[in-house]
Formats: sequence, C-alpha cells, structure tokens
Amino acid sequence: MVATAATASLFPVPSPSPDAGGAGNKLGGGHANLGVLKSKPVTSGGLKAKAQAPSKINGSTVATSVESLKLEDDLPSPPPRTFINQLPDWSMLLAAITTIFLAAEKQWMMLDWKPRRPDMLIDPFGIGKIVQDGLVFRENFSIRSYEIGADRTASIETVMNHLQETALNHVKSAGLLGDGFGSTPEMCKKNLIWVVTRMQVVVDRYPTWGDIVQVDTWVSASGKNGMRRDWVLRDCKTGEILTRASSVWVMMNKLTRRLSKIPEEVREEIGSYFVDSDPILEEDSRKLTKLDDNTADYILTGLSPRWSDLDVNQHVNNVKYIGWILESAPQPILESHELTSMTLEYRRECGRDSVLDSLTAVSGADIGNLADSGHVECKHLLRLENGAEIVRGRTEWRPKPVNNFGFVNQVPAEST
Repeated sequence: MVATAATASLFPVPSPSPDAGGAGNKLGGGHANLGVLKSKPVTSGGLKAKAQAPSKINGSTVATSVESLKLEDDLPSPPPRTFINQLPDWSMLLAAITTIFLAAEKQWMMLDWKPRRPDMLIDPFGIGKIVQDGLVFRENFSIRSYEIGADRTASIETVMNHLQETALNHVKSAGLLGDGFGSTPEMCKKNLIWVVTRMQVVVDRYPTWGDIVQVDTWVSASGKNGMRRDWVLRDCKTGEILTRASSVWVMMNKLTRRLSKIPEEVREEIGSYFVDSDPILEEDSRKLTKLDDNTADYILTGLSPRWSDLDVNQHVNNVKYIGWILESAPQPILESHELTSMTLEYRRECGRDSVLDSLTAVSGADIGNLADSGHVECKHLLRLENGAEIVRGRTEWRPKPVNNFGFVNQVPAEST
C-alpha cells in the first residue's frame, strides 16, 4: 500500500469525469484496477500529506508533473513558423565571407614583400626612369619572340626601335612632350619637328630571345643648331655593353619641310637637359661615297613605303630606311656574317608616294668565297627613282659565331 501511494503521488492520474463512471467499469483489468486505486479513500494522514507535499529524492525537492504543467503554461509560446523565420542566418554567412576575403588580402599583401629572383625585379613594360641627377633616361626591354630572326638573335631593326622608343620616352618623362612626335610644347607652337641627319651604331653582341636589355640615353648640344643623342644598350643581368649609338638631330618645319634654327624659346626648354660630354662613339670621319648604277654591285628597285611605315609626322620612320638598305645586301653575306657597325647620313625625307632604289657595293671580300673572308665592308645608297639621294651608308660585317647546334648562321636541317 505504501508503494502504491508513493507511485500515485509521483504519477498522478486525473480523475474520470462523472459521465465516464460507467465507462470506467467497461475498461480492461489493468485500467479498472487503477480506477479502483484512485477511488479508494486514504485513511492514513501521513500518506495523504506525502501525496500533497513535493517529493524529495536524495534530499532534493522534485516538482510533480502537475507543477511542471503549470510552469509550462506560464512560459511564452514560440512564434509561429513562417517563410521568413525559416531562412538561414545571413549575417553569419556574410561574416564568414568577409573573414575569408580579409585573410586572402593579407596573404596577397605579404606576397609583395617576399624576396624575388633578380630577373623578376625587372619591369620590361615600365616607361623607365630618370637617373644620374635627372640627365640620363633608363628603360628596360624584353626581347620578344617576334623580334628575333633565323639566327635566334634580335635584328638590327629591333635594336634601333628600342633606341628610338627610349628617346621618345625620355622626352615624355621629362615633361617636354607636346603634340608632336618628340616635339616640345614650344616646338609645336612653331610647327617644328626633329629629324635625324646622322646615325652611327656599333653592335658588340646581339641579345637573344628572353634577354632583358637596359637602354640609357642622354642628349647634348651639337653645333649651334643641332642636338646629339647617345645610347648605351647593356645586358641587364651582366651589365655587358651590347650596343653603342650616337646620332645628330636638327629641326625642320613640318609645313614647309625646310630645316630651321633652334628658336630661343625651344633652347630654354631643352637646354637644362643637355649633358656636357663627349660622344659615346668616336665619329667615323671617313667620307661616305655616292653610288650609281656603274659602281654598285647589287641594285634593288621598286621599293615603296606602306601606310604602316609612316610615323605621326607623315614621313617614313628612319628605322625603315635601314631595312630598305639591307634589302640589296647580297644573301651570302646575310647568311654568313652579322652586322657589326653602321654609319648613315640622312639627306632627304621620303613620303608615302615615293618609289625608291637600293644600291649596295661590296669591298674587301669575294662574295663567292665568304667562308674564308673575315670582316666585310659594304657601301649603300637609298635613292628616289629620279636619282635624288635619301640615305648614304656604310656597314661592316663580321663572321657569325657558332651557335649551340655547331652550325654557323644556319638553322639545323630536318633529319630525313
């Protein structure tokens, strides 16, 4: 009986309603006995008190199920489930994404401070910089695959284009570039442009594909109305001098196409950039002789400029003249020798509608026996069809070095 009363106090069963009295007698034995237990009066006051008082287990008060139901009724009910409150917590997702981006940015910033190989510190695409107290301009170039020839080395046209690009960027970096092709603001006001009258180049070694070359250039006065520009081209890794060049420039009115003196306003613009130094190359004082149909060994006719050969001043780029001059050079020389020096005198400009002839005379060598020849010298003339001279020139050639395949100047033939 004591055990039954204790069980009843821990697990109370609600009393059946008056209407369900008869139904309780129809229930099975187990349920009928529970009903009998609930309906029996309890005569022991102690048991009755224990049934009403909170139960204790191991000295701790335990709430009955009735009290638990009352406490649950007092708690606020949760909000109804809707589409909005079923969505995920977007704030936590955004916080996670932000953390990832901040970590990636930190790693990226740390990469910029990591040590790199010396060749990675070179920026071949940069415009260059002014060095040596603002008097010398320096720029780096990477030799591209389309700038090399069959010998796997850069062509003379590639070298000359790098020299010309450095000269123009020098004017731009100095803040003197006006609206023309290397013209200063005062030159633009007076319709003046620079034209080259003499170019002297010495090539000690040609760079190869993938090499990084460093070009330094500076300007000096040349007489009363001229400007001299010098270049030094080095191997960026070793510092070896590859090419030296010196040139003389004068001013021409782009409307009248006549040479002009340097105005005082222009002299004030450019005078502070002149370097008081000797030319990088000792001037070749040998006279450049004129060729004609009788003295030339090779003549190529019918050369004409394309639209892409013109610069912004509407005349043929001076580098294009070099290509035309070499067009008439004999093929055996081009195959067995490489150009080591060149001296050019520009006498007249060439327009878009001009038709030219290229003349070459070879001296000091037998074309049929170039294998036994050392240095070869050639004289050149580029002229209009009417005989007017455009460029006089002299080139010197040396035997080509043996390449990695053990061949001189040739690409190894395919094996059969």
